[in-house]
Amino acid sequence: MSNADSNRSCCAPGRGGDSEGPPPVEPAGPQGGPQGGPQAEPQGGPQAGPQAGPQGAPANIPADIPPGARRVHERLKSLPGGIFRMGTDSAEGFRDDGEGPVRSVTLSPFSIDPFTISNRDFAAFIDDTGHITDAERFGWSYVFHLFVSRLARKRREVKELPGLRWWLGVERACWRRPEGRGSDIKGREHHPAVHVSYNDAAAFCAWAALRLPTEAQWEYAARGGLDQRRYVWGDELTPGGRHMANIWQGTFPTHNTEDDGWAGTAPVDSYPPNGFGLYCAAGNVWEWCADWFSPRWHVDERPETRIDPAGPPRGGARVTRGGSFLCHDSYCNRYRVAARSSNTPDSSTGNTGFRVSL
Repeated sequence: MSNADSNRSCCAPGRGGDSEGPPPVEPAGPQGGPQGGPQAEPQGGPQAGPQAGPQGAPANIPADIPPGARRVHERLKSLPGGIFRMGTDSAEGFRDDGEGPVRSVTLSPFSIDPFTISNRDFAAFIDDTGHITDAERFGWSYVFHLFVSRLARKRREVKELPGLRWWLGVERACWRRPEGRGSDIKGREHHPAVHVSYNDAAAFCAWAALRLPTEAQWEYAARGGLDQRRYVWGDELTPGGRHMANIWQGTFPTHNTEDDGWAGTAPVDSYPPNGFGLYCAAGNVWEWCADWFSPRWHVDERPETRIDPAGPPRGGARVTRGGSFLCHDSYCNRYRVAARSSNTPDSSTGNTGFRVSL
């Protein structure tokens, strides 16, 4: 394991191509009971949700898509594409991740969701299709050690995994039980859906007649028209003392002061949007991209790496971007807009979600 791979384990650990972890259990339906993890009320009350105006929304929405998918289509932002400078050569980046070199990339016009897919969005997909997520199929998923539900610990449904200092394999943890048995998503309908693998995100896209953004599309959209800035909003982490993203404050991984208002996930419309109208493109949850991950594929200048790049033709892990609520500059500052990570397509964690594009 390289230094970058080891350092990425704080971001979102992977299954490593197998199902090592707690013994498989039969998938279970949603359970009520007290919440075992962090509590958070959605902004505006339980009936509120993120709203995007019609300006910039794409035309020609398919007529035969389900209502839940139509809701996502209607809020997409149309972006013009063009030439932008992707990547970074900054010394604070992770060279082994392939953050550089800075290169001029040309993109065709496309549309992207201003929000990550929420629990409400994902529930519509599950209700319509009966999809069983990889976390449910394996019977367990990764939960950050401070968030594991009391009931999961009491039932001894928790396993420490080799080489992972603050992640635990928790039986029954999945998108609807983010912290394991006894937890639920009540009050978090407008938080991002988590414990979602790349495979699950791809299934959602097939249902919704959408797709995951390429890594280049994701970075172009996240930059919001800014050129080579460190963060989605500029170069200063907290301009004027204002928190701009949901990341870790305090001492990682033992004490989060929650100065930004959140311990775990935040609603998908938290914090000011960037110049293209995207919310939470930094922090909150890692976001799956369509590309296979490679630290080298994009380095050489050739048409396939500079004009609508779609990543290498094959690989063992898919790209994730944006960082999460667990990122902290003492260990992992991957809330920077050029930062990259990856995970195997069947992996799921409590800090990984996705947004969609067209």
